Amino acid sequence: MDVRNCVRCGRIFNYVTGQPICTDCKKEIEQKFAQVKQYLRENRGASIQEVSEANQVDIRQIRQWIREERITFAEDSMVGIECERCGVTIRTGRFCSKCKNELAGNIEEFTHSKSAEPDKFKTVLPGSDDSDNRLRFRR
Repeated sequence: MDVRNCVRCGRIFNYVTGQPICTDCKKEIEQKFAQVKQYLRENRGASIQEVSEANQVDIRQIRQWIREERITFAEDSMVGIECERCGVTIRTGRFCSKCKNELAGNIEEFTHSKSAEPDKFKTVLPGSDDSDNRLRFRR
């Protein structure tokens, strides 16, 4: 069991995964999210600042929802956030589509090259049988 203090309210809670926030604070954040979502339906094209002020939600929290792809800027909006890799303006998420594709390609290339590589960490001691690849210790 992992017991921690909630970073928002300071209460002790049983931490499982994700943000170190207690259940009550998570519920409060989800209620605020529902409120912001409704506000955005009624006020399309509102800026982050306007949403923050109208709903008493921290701008950092709104940006977090955007990074998590829970909130997206409208297509005709001039407002956006920066891609974490190249800095281009994006509507939602962490990376632009170009960077996503490049990162996915890099991961695929890396995993493919790793599966084709021979085992670099195989230890063969002088005089040992090369067919037996168990790690051995000298005494």
